[in-house]
Order: sequence, then C-alpha cells, then structure tokens
Amino acid sequence: MPQTDSATGSTATRRSIRTVRPWLVVLVACAGQFLVVLDVSVMNVALPSLKADLGLGTLGLQWVLNAYAIAFAGFMLLGGRAADLYGRKAMFLAGLGLFTAASVVGGLAPEGGHLIGARAAQGLGAAVLSPATLTLVTSAVPAGAARTRAIATWTAVGAAGGAAGGFVGGLLVDLLDWRWVLLVNAPLGVLILAAAALWLSESRTAAGRRLDLPGAVLVTGGLATLAYGIVQTEMAGWTSAATLLPLLGGLALLAVFVAVEKRAKEPLVPLGIFRNRAVSAANTGIMLCGASSFAMWFFMTVYAQNVLGYTPLQAGLALVPSSLAVLVGSKAAPRLMAVTGARTLAIAGILTAAAGFAWQSTLTADGTFLTTVLGPGIVMMAGIGLATTPLATLATSGAAPGDAGLVSGLVNTSRTMGGAIGLALLTTVAAAATPDPDHLVPGYATAFRVSTAVLLTAAALMTLWLPRKTAA
Repeated sequence: MPQTDSATGSTATRRSIRTVRPWLVVLVACAGQFLVVLDVSVMNVALPSLKADLGLGTLGLQWVLNAYAIAFAGFMLLGGRAADLYGRKAMFLAGLGLFTAASVVGGLAPEGGHLIGARAAQGLGAAVLSPATLTLVTSAVPAGAARTRAIATWTAVGAAGGAAGGFVGGLLVDLLDWRWVLLVNAPLGVLILAAAALWLSESRTAAGRRLDLPGAVLVTGGLATLAYGIVQTEMAGWTSAATLLPLLGGLALLAVFVAVEKRAKEPLVPLGIFRNRAVSAANTGIMLCGASSFAMWFFMTVYAQNVLGYTPLQAGLALVPSSLAVLVGSKAAPRLMAVTGARTLAIAGILTAAAGFAWQSTLTADGTFLTTVLGPGIVMMAGIGLATTPLATLATSGAAPGDAGLVSGLVNTSRTMGGAIGLALLTTVAAAATPDPDHLVPGYATAFRVSTAVLLTAAALMTLWLPRKTAA
C-alpha cells in the first residue's frame, strides 16, 4: 500500500528516535554508574578532615569506607534479579533515589554513627541501581558493533568513576568541606533522576516469575558476610577469629545457596549460566582486574600524599592522566576488538596492565612524578581499560533476555568483590613488608609486585579458559 507524505514523515520520525534515543539511555545509565562507583573511593582523601570534625577513631574511619563496600557487594545479585522481575527503570529510579537521599543524610550527619548508617544505605541504593545500568545499556542498543561501543562507554565511565574519586574528593575537601563529598551527590542525583524519568522506558524480561526469596536471603547474606570478613582483615588480620568466622560463615551461606538453587523451580541464579565458558571466564578476569586496579588507586593516593608530600588536590590531579588512560583504553577497545577479537584483546590488555604494575613496583621514596606516577599509571590503567571492555562484552553475550539483569549484577559483583578482596589482601601484604610505619615504600612496592603476579595469572587463565570463538 503506498505511503502518504504524513506516513513517510512519521516513519522518519521513528527512525530518528531509534537513532538518538538509545544513546540518551546510555548517557543516563552511565551517569548513574559513574556516581555510585565514584563513592567507592571519593571518601579516602576526606578521612583526615572527617576525623577532626566528628572525632572518629581509626575503626570508625574504616567503617565509613567499609559500610558502603559491604552493602554494595552484598546486595548486587539481588538488585540484578530485581531489575529483571520488577523493571529496569523502576530499579534504577529506586536505587538512585535511595542513594541520593542517603548522601544528603550522610553529608548532614552530626556524629559518626549516623554517617556510617548513611554510607550503608548509599551502598544498598548503589547495589539496586548498578546492575540496572548495564542492562539498560545492552537492552537499548542492538547486538553488534554499536552495543560493543556502548559497553565500552559504560566500562570507561565506571572505571573513570573509581579513578576520579581521589581528584573529586581532594577538590571538594580543599575548596569547600568534607561534607560536600557527599552533598554534591544531591544535585547530581536529582538531575539524573529527572533525565531517567524523561528518557528511560520501562522494560522487564522475567514477567510472571517470582522472586526466589530463600535464594535471595542466602546469597545476599553470604556475600555481605564474606565482604565483612574481607574488610575485617585490614583491622584484625587474616588469622583472627574476627576475620575467620565471617569468612567461613559467608562461604557456608554461599554453599547452602548453591544447594538451594539446584532444587528451586525458579532460582534466583540459574546455575546453568556458569556452564557458559565466556560468562564464567570473563567474570573471573573482571574480578582479578578489579583486585589489582581498585588497590592501585588507594596505594597511589596515599603514596602521593604521605611519601611525595602532595596535598589532597595535588594527589588527585596527579592521577588524572591515569583516569584519562582508562577512558582512552576503554573507548579504543571496540575498534581493536573488530581486528583482534575480544579474547585476544582481553589478554593483551591484561598483559599491558601487568607491565604497568611491574613498572610501578620500582617506586622509590624520592621518585619523580614522571617515573613513579605518570608513566606507570598510564600503562596500568590503559591496560585495564583495554581488558575490561572485551571481558564485559563476553560476560554479557551469553545471557538469555530474562537473565540480563542477573548477568549485569554478576559483572558488577565480580568487579566489586574483586576490588574488596584485592584491597584487603594487598594492604595486608604491604603492612607485612613494611619494616617501619614511617617508611611505606617497601610495602607498597611489594603490593605492586603481587598485583603484577595476579594479572599474569589472569592472563594465563584467560588464555586457557576463554573460548577461541565467541559471539559478537
């Protein structure tokens, strides 16, 4: 049937919407992801000011950081499945709303207990929001080169959020007050909420399914308890009862979770998903990369301030080139994947990062900016950017539509738990290798050497484990 001019115009309009709208979705999703990942590290440089204002001791300061990390890691898989069941837009809005409100409460906290509680609520909001961001990206953009570019953008923005924490925190603390490290989330959160309400459309792919409540309780309790045990290592060491009991308890809960899921008619996590080699191997690679890169930002921020004598703002500025290197690596990855393939690029990126960590392990107490901060930082983070984009693409490529949110939650859980485990392990290694608290360099150098070994192990695993032929 011939089309009228009106019909033709309508078709053109629909095509324009299809062309523009997916990238508005990607923009909103990435903005939300940036905000919640930023808060993993943004509080680091604010701790001295916070201590003076609220009178928190060392234990309290650690819990300002750990409350967020535990809630974020523990509720991630539940947040991913909730996005599948109840809608990606609904969970994005709910998670961001909770995160924003908790940021305001934390920024106005009159005492340490209120601040720690607000940080835990922030982490819960982040765990609900974060899985929905990747699912929104993969759902909005058709499979193929465009989706790979969208995932690269999501990866770059997430990595940049972790990298920018030191700079943003230092800037706000130096120019305003530590409270603005949290309060700045309020206007940003409201802006992203408005954009999400306007531009996102609701989608769910597991309609009619019921939430596996026993599985949800077990996996959330297991991950949260395990994360608690991991962060306890920084305060009590790996062999104390305060560490071993939650670690063993978390592993036991996760073991029971696996047994329950095998019998469940509608499991929270269909265990068959792990039979997909691309999903299992890529998540392992993401976890190992996170274990190295999260710790890198912590050590380099402390090294710049406590060894090289930088101010918080100077330390943040010193790490800006490394942040840009993550963005460049992540955005270059789709084009390189088209030439080399995802598997080859992931391995090459991990090896590049390992070379940067090996270079960083040569740091000295009188190091220069060029040789101990700029050069190795760029190599490390460019490699992480090159590796993470193909790994995230492989990790989501084998998911059924109804499990998209779950797989997105799994990717985020792997990265977050990897970061928590890596930071706990490497700070313990650094402390053991530091003969004198006033001389931090030997311990930090050892931590970077261990990170190099972790990444070389990851490269070997990816070489053996990732399938040679995978879907685009």
